[in-house]
Amino acid sequence: MSAFFLAAMVIDPYDTGRSPLSLKEGVRPQGPRTAAASRGRDPAFSGAIFGNSHVQLVKPEQLKALTGVPFVSLIAPATGPRETLVLIDWFLRHRREPARALVVGIDEAWCTPDPALPIGKPFPFWLFSRSTAEYLIGLMRYDVLEEVHRRIRYLTTHSPERARPDGYWDYEEGYKIQGFLDSPQHRSKLLAPRNVSGGNGTGPFPAATALAALLEAEANDIPVILVRPPVYVSALPEPGSSAERADTACRAAFRALADKRPATKLVDLRRDTPLIREPSNFFDHSHYRQIVAREVETSIAAALTSLR
Repeated sequence: MSAFFLAAMVIDPYDTGRSPLSLKEGVRPQGPRTAAASRGRDPAFSGAIFGNSHVQLVKPEQLKALTGVPFVSLIAPATGPRETLVLIDWFLRHRREPARALVVGIDEAWCTPDPALPIGKPFPFWLFSRSTAEYLIGLMRYDVLEEVHRRIRYLTTHSPERARPDGYWDYEEGYKIQGFLDSPQHRSKLLAPRNVSGGNGTGPFPAATALAALLEAEANDIPVILVRPPVYVSALPEPGSSAERADTACRAAFRALADKRPATKLVDLRRDTPLIREPSNFFDHSHYRQIVAREVETSIAAALTSLR
């Protein structure tokens, strides 16, 4: 056991930079939750995209083309504000030069009134911890044992397959395979109204408070774009409803953050436009296709350019 533990510390299975050795860059193809440890400290990137699958189709290379800022995508599906704050911290404290831009997807998970910022799926908080002791304890896991063997193959292979450095992951093919575009049931579900407001009409909004505190402590003068991603029109709240009050209150919390902090913009794309009225542009109420993603990228770039 002690030999394995020593090997895990030395070969750094997720490329966190904690090994005393100079190792091969990058990691093997794997999920974004663990690959973010390597991607988030890559000096090739000075901008980063954070959030879950609701901003997953935003292409780092497209944002670079529009803004000149090299972006990495540090999204992780089915995550919320608690995980995102950890990844923002990881990215910022691994910059050799100050970051040039942060893009943060703000969906209904950020509207929670719960100060604990609950999580929905397991997340390796230990991997990104500031505490060396917490990281070392985290290494003593069965999945790490498996990863050590894969890491050894990656390090000893001449030209191993590497996880995409910029983190982009197109989910369209997976949705197509599941028949989301052709199924009558899919169309029926999409047309049915759905409440994605977060249900918090009165506050507080601890995720906004936590994000503001993190940015104040670690990201002074760094441009920040807060993005409320588009949803299909049937997910927009009915006027005068409790869902509309909740949606308005959450929007106001993040607009206040953007208004108070220098070099910050709220890009609110959760609004009625012709693009979100076309069913073929969406796989479900909150997962859009590439044509919508291009509009999201253009809006982010315009907001970032306006801050210069």
